[in-house]
Amino acid sequence: MRGIGLFEVRLLRMGLILGIKSESIMSTFAEHVIAYNNALHYEGELPKGIRIMNPFKESSDANALSAVFYRKFYNDNHPRKLILGINPGRFGAGATGIPFTDPKRLVEFCEIPCTGKVLHEPSSVFIYDMINAYGGPRAFYSHFYIHSVCPLGFVSVDDQGKETNYNYYDSKELQHDVLDFIIDNIQNQLKLDISKEVCFCLGTGQNASFLMKLNERYQFFKRIVPLDHPRFVMQYKSKSKQEYIDKYLRLLMA
Repeated sequence: MRGIGLFEVRLLRMGLILGIKSESIMSTFAEHVIAYNNALHYEGELPKGIRIMNPFKESSDANALSAVFYRKFYNDNHPRKLILGINPGRFGAGATGIPFTDPKRLVEFCEIPCTGKVLHEPSSVFIYDMINAYGGPRAFYSHFYIHSVCPLGFVSVDDQGKETNYNYYDSKELQHDVLDFIIDNIQNQLKLDISKEVCFCLGTGQNASFLMKLNERYQFFKRIVPLDHPRFVMQYKSKSKQEYIDKYLRLLMA
């Protein structure tokens, strides 16, 4: 069993445990996302030295903060366009449960209190500069929904136990191991009120190449529009950041 079967079973179990009626779980965009995140679980193989990172199982803060976030900005049934990143990183979604939103941006721009470590993720800096140029979180999130090709993150663990962010495409073995998990994830995102006309992909290299090939096979969207990854901009093109923000806005609003 895979895809909708596994997802619905987990949601049903969650509803029974919490005493929630199944129809109420899916009543809004926000509740659908929260339920999906809480049900996320990876049971497949992983290459040696790679660990799955599931903020919704590892951090009560991520569960609580992301629920507040989605209920604040997605408490409706409005259609949105999907933006897909790579997979969660430790200092953004790994800490808050919200893609490209580190604790500092969550407090400063989303006005959601966060009592944990004030972590800083460069990608989050770019995304919120872009969001503010668009008109602010309320305006941006009413039209767009950010998620990831792979909904859970990965870290590599060295001999001393030090962990480093790892991407699903960083090894062919990992990409192969999580392929079905990724396909299920995208199919489940499309159960939201998501536009099938276009999907914006964060990353013009391996993430875009992988997603485009997958889209050719499964026809998730009519087209994929790659955007330069925020991390690339902040690390290598920071002096031209405004040009990249302008480019994002042109493509997102086209």
